[in-house]
Amino acid sequence: MTAAAVARFDAAFDAALDRLRGQPVSDRIFRTASALGDWSVIWGLVGGVWGLTSDRRADRALRLAVLLGVESLVVNQGVKRLFGRERPTLAGDPRFPVRQPSTSSFPSGHASSGFFAATLLSEGDPELAPLWFALAAIVATSRAYVRIHHASDIVAGAAVGLAAAALARRVWPQP
Repeated sequence: MTAAAVARFDAAFDAALDRLRGQPVSDRIFRTASALGDWSVIWGLVGGVWGLTSDRRADRALRLAVLLGVESLVVNQGVKRLFGRERPTLAGDPRFPVRQPSTSSFPSGHASSGFFAATLLSEGDPELAPLWFALAAIVATSRAYVRIHHASDIVAGAAVGLAAAALARRVWPQP
């Protein structure tokens, strides 16, 4: 895909989100999702609560927490350093205060960790997979919504998260 095609995709996605921006419900959902995605807080909360439901899930929650830490380190301190892509804005859309990231825009760490966590959470409870992936998609999309990521950063982040989860499942199989 050419740089021009990526730019057109990013612009079209941003224009679609712009139709939602300023709507109280969507603003609240995406602003909250973006904040909860910082440092994978949402996945830590989900894993922690999930782990309280049984001993088996407690082991899986510990695995999720450890692997999310490794995934975050690799993506944010490794993969992102390979790319110097600037963010669409330095501090996001002024209507949606967000923590100002210190890493490059590509790929989205929120998207990567979301799809990574959704994959691992779905392993033992496949009937909950639609919930976990929908939540990951909302967190990922929130980053373009608040204008701290390009849409293509999100797509790449999701792909990185899925690939990392496939590797993690081989290295540390589900208990």
